[in-house]
Amino acid sequence: MEKGMVVKALAGKEKNQVFVVIDVAENYAYIADGKRLKKDKPKKKSVKHIQKVSTKRFPIEELEINDEKVNASIRKFIKNL
Repeated sequence: MEKGMVVKALAGKEKNQVFVVIDVAENYAYIADGKRLKKDKPKKKSVKHIQKVSTKRFPIEELEINDEKVNASIRKFIKNL
């Protein structure tokens, strides 16, 4: 898993929902959808419970910005897949 990847949750409350990977740490990925799971409070999810769904990537430069507009960008990016 890498930052900016588009993934689908395979287990848990978020099952079958699409997310953007915000950060990666060992066997975990921090995911956000811009709605319920914001960029500043992402969900910690095991990499075995998520699956890559698109070759498109969310721009990593935008993930570095701390602004509410990033969440709107994530929502728009996921919607347009």
